[in-house]
Amino acid sequence: MIEKENTMICVTQQKTCERLIKVGTKIQEKQGGGLYVVHVAPVGWNILGNSKEGEALDYLFDISKRVGADMTVLRSTEVVKTILDFCQKHNIKTIVLGESKEKTSDNNIIMKLSKKVCEDVDIKIIPTD
Repeated sequence: MIEKENTMICVTQQKTCERLIKVGTKIQEKQGGGLYVVHVAPVGWNILGNSKEGEALDYLFDISKRVGADMTVLRSTEVVKTILDFCQKHNIKTIVLGESKEKTSDNNIIMKLSKKVCEDVDIKIIPTD
């Protein structure tokens, strides 16, 4: 049995991440497989404590449901490791990320992830509008 190539969309707690879900949906329609929307929240972060952030995640959850994606919120102190573990567990072949403001910083999640992701996983960086 051939495993499907799944797509993961990494979102933050911002409504503007809807654009990432739209791009990820188009990718998934071309390659098939499942569609996963993932937000990694820091351990100890109160999701419901900030109404704007909670509202944004709720909004993204609704968008995810409309396009047939599973949305998952994971808690971790190691964002890159958590994303990589999720990729392995769900046979992710494409990761969709929003462009980072810190393009060259060692704290840039895209740079860290690019160094550790397997060769057979494609990372798509979506520029801000």
